Amino acid sequence: MTEFFHNCTTNERKREIEELLNNFAQQIGAWRFCLYFLSSTRNDYVMMYSLTVFENLINKMWLGVPSQDKMEIRSCLPKLLLAHHKTLPYFIRNKLCKVIVDIGRQDWPMFYHDFFTNILQLIQSPVTTPLGLIMLKTTSEELACPREDLSVARKEELRKLLLDQVQTVLGLLTGILESIWDKHSATAATPPPSPTSGESGDLLSSLLQSPSAAKLLNQPIPILDTDSEYICSLALECLAHLFSWIPLSTSITPSLLTTIFHFARFGCDTRARKMSAVNGSSHNSVLGQERGRLGVLAMACINELMSKNCVPMEFEEYLLRMFQQTFYLLQKITKENNAHTVKSRLEELDERVLSQGSWAESYIEKFTDFLRLFVSVHLRRIESYSQFPVVEFLALLFKYTFHQPTHEGYFSCLDIWTLFLDYLTSKIKSRLADKEAVLNRYEDALVLLLTEVLNRIQFRYNQAQLEELDDETLDDDQQTEWQRYLRQSLEVVAKVMELLPTHAFSTLFPVLQDNLEVYLGLQQFVVTSGTGHRLNITAENDCRRLHCSLRDLSSLLQAVGRLAEYFTGDVFAARFNDALTVVERLVKVTLYGSQIKLYNIETAVPSVLKPDLIDVHAQSLAALQAYAHWLAQFYSEVHRQNPEQFISLVSTALEAITPLISSKVQEKLLLSACHLLVSLATTVRPVFLISIPAVQKVFNRITDTSAQRLPDKAQVLVCRALSNVLLLPWPNLPESEQQWAVRSTNHASLVSALTRDYRQLKATASLPQRKVQLEDTKVIIHQTLSVLEDIVESVSGESTKSRQICYQSLQESVQVSLALFPAFIHQSDVTDEMLSFFLTLFQGLRVQMGVPFTEQIIQTFLNMFTREQLAESILHEGSTGCRVVEKFLKILQVVVQEPGQVFKPFLPSVISLCMEQVYPIIAERSSPDVKAELFELLFRVLHHNWRYFFKSSVLASVQRGVAEEQMENEAQFSAIMQAFGQSFLQPDIHLFKQNLFYLETLNTKQKLYHKKIFRTTMLFQFVNVLLQVLVHKSHDLLQEEIGIATYNMASVDFDGFYSAFLPEFLASCDGVDSNQKNVLGRNFKMDRDLPSFTQNVHRLVNDLRYYRLCNDSLPPGTVKL
Repeated sequence: MTEFFHNCTTNERKREIEELLNNFAQQIGAWRFCLYFLSSTRNDYVMMYSLTVFENLINKMWLGVPSQDKMEIRSCLPKLLLAHHKTLPYFIRNKLCKVIVDIGRQDWPMFYHDFFTNILQLIQSPVTTPLGLIMLKTTSEELACPREDLSVARKEELRKLLLDQVQTVLGLLTGILESIWDKHSATAATPPPSPTSGESGDLLSSLLQSPSAAKLLNQPIPILDTDSEYICSLALECLAHLFSWIPLSTSITPSLLTTIFHFARFGCDTRARKMSAVNGSSHNSVLGQERGRLGVLAMACINELMSKNCVPMEFEEYLLRMFQQTFYLLQKITKENNAHTVKSRLEELDERVLSQGSWAESYIEKFTDFLRLFVSVHLRRIESYSQFPVVEFLALLFKYTFHQPTHEGYFSCLDIWTLFLDYLTSKIKSRLADKEAVLNRYEDALVLLLTEVLNRIQFRYNQAQLEELDDETLDDDQQTEWQRYLRQSLEVVAKVMELLPTHAFSTLFPVLQDNLEVYLGLQQFVVTSGTGHRLNITAENDCRRLHCSLRDLSSLLQAVGRLAEYFTGDVFAARFNDALTVVERLVKVTLYGSQIKLYNIETAVPSVLKPDLIDVHAQSLAALQAYAHWLAQFYSEVHRQNPEQFISLVSTALEAITPLISSKVQEKLLLSACHLLVSLATTVRPVFLISIPAVQKVFNRITDTSAQRLPDKAQVLVCRALSNVLLLPWPNLPESEQQWAVRSTNHASLVSALTRDYRQLKATASLPQRKVQLEDTKVIIHQTLSVLEDIVESVSGESTKSRQICYQSLQESVQVSLALFPAFIHQSDVTDEMLSFFLTLFQGLRVQMGVPFTEQIIQTFLNMFTREQLAESILHEGSTGCRVVEKFLKILQVVVQEPGQVFKPFLPSVISLCMEQVYPIIAERSSPDVKAELFELLFRVLHHNWRYFFKSSVLASVQRGVAEEQMENEAQFSAIMQAFGQSFLQPDIHLFKQNLFYLETLNTKQKLYHKKIFRTTMLFQFVNVLLQVLVHKSHDLLQEEIGIATYNMASVDFDGFYSAFLPEFLASCDGVDSNQKNVLGRNFKMDRDLPSFTQNVHRLVNDLRYYRLCNDSLPPGTVKL
């Protein structure tokens, strides 16, 4: 063993040793040597190996061990444990306990009747209490929720046996904790009255409804010796595990709960931690940590109870008492006094505790978990108790939240407030009658919360903390730490706004106004210098203050944008003036930024102030964009009578946008301007947009070939905006006034200008191209198609007229694309973009393209994608090649879904492409590429073209006697089903889930499982495959879905399932004998309801696995009865 773990041993030699050891472990009787090793060695490796041999023997080979040997093992191992438990390393002692518990799991109570009584005796004898507690916890872990290797009947038996012991065990644990507490309380020296001793304030008495309870919780915390400390921590660990599976009931007594709370105080008592630190030695400071750990363990027990949603009536009162006691702790934690600020106290309590080599959660983390469970699970239950002071609780939660020592802790608390606000919102929606009363009760708390959250996002109040946040690295959600902080804070602001709109607005707007004054005042500091404009603010302090103010302005602009949705809809008129004030300010600010060109200005600290100025400008445009829906509603209200105010807002906004649409402007700012332009063109759609000089300027810029092209993203957005100005119907106007003719001509010339270079490619497409030339061509294709695809996508949901005009303008480019396609079939990056474009066309404009041209496109594709071409794309061109094939299949999905007879002639060639060309290439590949798309296409073929396979004539359905439908194209149907069946034998879980869902959908909608061909030739093959998958545990995440699908299939023919399929299935099972097969068959009751049936299926699967395990463990030549 030492050689095996030595760092000089080669891997080769390690493998040899491993083989030797494994062979030794497999020998019958090896356990006797291991017993000798255990009692005679002090080498950890040898002991660990010997215990592994026992573990293997008990869990895998126990059935075949002679009963004499079993008795010997059952008596020797516990003796060994008793003799050596004090001297063994903790990990070996724990492993030995587990091995003994494993024997109990197999043999108690039948052959090992004193297993549990021994544990209770160990706990009751003071010398072995710790050992008994470790045994108890291991028993709870291994027997209450046993793993695989037991039959269902045995699992149920063990659960019942344990439940019978619960009351005794809880009584014992309560006794241990109480006696240690009382013994040490009596001797605890009463500390001199300290400034904190008057802690039982009025809140506490009102919480606990009795002075005696308050007094009890105010006793000084005893100082425990190391052994008592250790025993308490083991007892609390046991309780936490027991609570995870015991149902809430009266066996969890008030005295037990009170005791757990006493220990929870260890976590929040910084004095107890300090005492041990003051006493000097390092041993004592470890003790302080241990005491903190008792608090953490006690909170873990409380949280286990809290997380149970199902609370029996008789337990509700206990629950109320638990909350009261926890809020007493919350009050203690957040109490202000001279010696401690709340924050420094929380910092101490947030220290993580080392526990057996790994970091446990801190007390604060556990406490926050408790608060989250309280608000999410129990608040609705508790709020109705008149004696529970919810408002005071919120005040404590407020203090707790805003004194959190870490950002993560603060985020967790904001989550709790979000849960509370959601609860309040839904409560108000369900009880509109007393909405005012509910809101009045919480109004002050909500306004406080809002103000404080707003302060927290401002550098003006919280600079030190905010500067710690990282604004560079992106997390999994593609946002930086600062963005996440801001977003979560603004969500809370928005939820308060929904509940108290006027308060929220009057809190936020003045703060925004202050920062705007600073920004708008910068104009007076702009001076002209030799190279351009310069901001004449140079003193370091002034620059720092400006930096903070600009950062805050940027955050507040985001806040104002986030609140835009609360001004539209039913409340438009009521909140009109507030919204108008905001929009006017935003328009003014954006124009100001564009006119004095703050984004190009020189500053004293360019690396800091320049990004700040650009960000404020971009955020002001984005905030204005958020009000597009409000502007649209404003337009529809005023377009008849006096639209002057509206026209001036929109025109001014456009004056702010147009100077920014230039390749010289920083991308962040350019994109904000483009997005705002798109919103004005798409959401607001004013009729006068096209006649505004600023917009005409943009038209000229985009269609002018000599002007420098904008970056891709911006170019696409601007073209979308211009196209929408011409294509989208104007709101509030009848069809006759839409001026379609003029707009149509303008759109055609816009598209013609955008595609000039692209359309010229057609002439040279078939000629061979040099490398440089090819790259240029690719760039033109990429730039043009990305713009065209976006234009089509943005009208795909619009009126027929818009789509018609769009297609007329695009017609020539579409034909060019089709002509170019064959020339680029071997350039997968180009084919990818072309197919994307065609897919968008099919999704948005297939009606406008007309049947003949659509047929031509599909025929071209079908001719191009030969078997060789598909193989080349899928096998040799990596992910781009696969993407090309996937897009092609997506286009076919659109085609086969089209109702009516138009595209039906393509079905045979689509199915043969799938089954004869694509499927053979991918069927054997383990990679999931292309498979999901192919099966979706097959599903669509079946789902939308059912009558291609099943012709149900009206006559046949009238003469119920001839209910069997005629089947057509049977071979293709069978091949498709075969492919589905094959996919269930592959490891890819996503594909499995998707395909199972498709089959179930076909059954719900088209009664797939009831069709004769399915019932007679496929039904039980599918059931067989699904059961085998369950037995192999290869797709365990889908257990539930597989169980339901099995039921739906079996229910088509229960008689056949029970009389023929099940006996055949059992007969074909290897690894089980005939007697076991009979038991399996008998245990599968002939239930016909879903819950019982799926339970039977899972029982069958579990027990089949268990019997195989048992049989594998029997020594060779065993006679089976």
